[in-house]
Amino acid sequence: MLNATAEDQRRADARVPILMRFPARHKGVMCAPFVGPVSLARWLVEGQIGQVACGGENYDGARVCRYEWVRGLYEECVAAGVRFAFLETGNAFEKDGRTYHFASKQEQRRQAWRSGLRHEGKPIVWDLRYPIGVPVPPEELYVPRYRCDRRAECESRIICNGCGSCGGDAERLVAEFEQGLGREGAEP
Repeated sequence: MLNATAEDQRRADARVPILMRFPARHKGVMCAPFVGPVSLARWLVEGQIGQVACGGENYDGARVCRYEWVRGLYEECVAAGVRFAFLETGNAFEKDGRTYHFASKQEQRRQAWRSGLRHEGKPIVWDLRYPIGVPVPPEELYVPRYRCDRRAECESRIICNGCGSCGGDAERLVAEFEQGLGREGAEP
């Protein structure tokens, strides 16, 4: 998936037309940090964009991400049948005139999931081929591995290609890694 970033409309207007000129089969737009309203409707109807993801800004001094921006982009994607993922609220998230502050990335992700603003969209079909044009056989294709206890509520689920830890089970993953190396109990 070849993505362009579009934090606000000015950047969308500058970057998405460049993305559309690329001969890539799978294109997406990432609105992060989402710091201003963005409309992608005029490009979504062309059918070249397969997914859109967005998320608020993080860290000290983060600018606010507004629910109505996320909702508007979600509605455009639903209307066009494009996959949409709201990944995180960011540190400052405004809804119904009230600003919420979420310092924890996990809480930001949890709140994004609870919003329900996600859409599977049309299936994305990957027709992978070797440079000579021969299809890559199924046994050579990447198979996603999910080692996440919270997969059912993962905000990135619909755009995920497998995960390392999904923010929470790092100790277990280190133990699995150590076992794979035959070094149980060794220092990481």
